[in-house]
Amino acid sequence: MSLHSNILVDDSWLSWLDQKLFKVETVFALVSGIAVFSLMILAVVSVGGRHIANQPLSGYVDWIEQAMPLIAFVGISYTQRLGGHIRMDILIGRLRGRFLWSAEFITTLVMFVLLALLVWGTYSHFLRAFDFNAPNWSRDSSLDIGLPLWPMKLVIPVAFSVLCLRLLLQLWAYGRAILTGNPGPIAVPLIESAADAAAAEAATVSGFDKGDR
Repeated sequence: MSLHSNILVDDSWLSWLDQKLFKVETVFALVSGIAVFSLMILAVVSVGGRHIANQPLSGYVDWIEQAMPLIAFVGISYTQRLGGHIRMDILIGRLRGRFLWSAEFITTLVMFVLLALLVWGTYSHFLRAFDFNAPNWSRDSSLDIGLPLWPMKLVIPVAFSVLCLRLLLQLWAYGRAILTGNPGPIAVPLIESAADAAAAEAATVSGFDKGDR
C-alpha cells in the first residue's frame, strides 16, 4: 500500500490547474460519501419498514445498484491526487531523483493509456443504454422498480475522464522533474518517511498542522 504523502504547491500554471482540479475532485468525493450515507439511510428505512410495518422499502436492491458507481468510481481521482491508491513501494521507495520520477512517469503513463481505453469503452456502454426516443431515455432499466440505468452508466466515463485529467497533470509534473532534476516536484504525491508520516498523523490528532508549529 502507499505510504503517507504530501503535495507541494507554487505559483506555476501546473500548480494552479492542480488546485482547481482538486476542487472538482473534492466535490466528486463528497458525492461519493453522500451516496454511502444515503445507502445507510435506505438500509435503516428498509429494515425498519420490514420489522415495524412488514413493508420493506420498494426497490431497495435497485437503489443499491444505482449507488454502486457513485461509491466505486467517483472518488478515485481524489484518491489518486492524494496518493492513496494501493501500490508497491518496496522498489519505488528505494529510488531517488530522476530514476524515481522516470519510474513514476512510466507507471502513470500506463495508467493513463488504460484509463483512456476505459473511458472509450464505458462511454460506448452508456450509448447502448441511452435513447432519446425510449421511455425515460433508456433502453434498459432495473428489474424491480424500473429505474433507468443510463445515468449511472454515464457516471463511470465521467469519473474516468476526471482521473485522466489528473494523470495528465501528474505526467506533466513528473516529466518536468525528469528534465530539471527537481527533488520535490509539485502537484504529485511525494512519499514521506515513516517518521514524517507518524509526525503528521500525530499533529492531525492533536489538532495542529505543520503550519502551526
